[in-house]
Amino acid sequence: MKTMWLLIFGILILLVLNVCASPIWAKAPTTPKILFTSSRDGNREIYMMNPDGSEQMNLTQHRAEDMFAVWSPTGEQILFVSNRQGTGVRDLYLMDPDGSNVRRVFKRKAKGRRESPAWSPDGKQFVYNYTDWDRGEFGLYLGTFGEEDAELLPYGNSTEWSPDGTEIAYSISHQFGARLTFMDVRTRKLEQPLPDKALQWQRNPSWSAAGDRLAITGNKHPIPDIKGRELHEARALHKAWNDKFTVFVVNRAGTGLRQLVEEAGPAARVSALSPDGSEVLYTQEINGRYQIFKIDINSGVRTQLTHGGIFVQANTGGDWFDPAYALPVSPQPDLLSTTWGELKKE
Repeated sequence: MKTMWLLIFGILILLVLNVCASPIWAKAPTTPKILFTSSRDGNREIYMMNPDGSEQMNLTQHRAEDMFAVWSPTGEQILFVSNRQGTGVRDLYLMDPDGSNVRRVFKRKAKGRRESPAWSPDGKQFVYNYTDWDRGEFGLYLGTFGEEDAELLPYGNSTEWSPDGTEIAYSISHQFGARLTFMDVRTRKLEQPLPDKALQWQRNPSWSAAGDRLAITGNKHPIPDIKGRELHEARALHKAWNDKFTVFVVNRAGTGLRQLVEEAGPAARVSALSPDGSEVLYTQEINGRYQIFKIDINSGVRTQLTHGGIFVQANTGGDWFDPAYALPVSPQPDLLSTTWGELKKE
């Protein structure tokens, strides 16, 4: 009898320990939240705020640089990048939505930089960019949580996984520009539906929850020819060209391309499309500091969400989570339609 009670007690202890350690018990936000990076405290940290810019809160509070945070599909975890292992080395970390329970994704320390992660809709995998210039290693990789090995994919950057899990959107640069590219996750087949003549440079794709529309950063103009120019003139020409990057929306099929933000002023770069597809987060310099804005796709109304900051990269990026559009299970393509939001509200 004593042995049985000891066995029951031991099982209970294990259950309690498992509950404390398991990330599945982390609480997801019950209202929409945006993750972003801010250097307002002297170094880059992960912050969270409401979609109207209120209740901005520092989640990491670490002396290292923390950045590129993205929500898990259920909102119960956050995947981010940090150089906590040393200067020049960036690696992937996980934490709970309140900033607690920080742990490395890979046990094996990176020699270069693992950064710019994107989460698969089923929560099991992720893609990221790896760069190690000293060893001449760079590429886009597909990783699986709990495994040390990762698969090298066709090179690209600015990755974003489609909501139904079937493809990954990213940007592939070429001699005269960059193309929005879709990679079939199963076959690795690539598709580029938006031609160069429509938009010379196509970067930073971000999906709507329905998977029918994306926001992208774009530039209609080719890089200026600076051969034979004086250095100051060449720099001025390049800056003028770079400042023409701005915000667009486009249908998945490559149709319906529409510019949302004027070219006038500093470059505007897409951070995230809201899950319902109605607003776009983007970063733009104002008064010498990068700030985060959002724009309503239909009305064109622009709202500045962040202010101030110590350095040029004061507030950047952004990843949007809305519990009304969270996927609690593996992707279900039949639910990922324009009626998904209404189904969740009923």
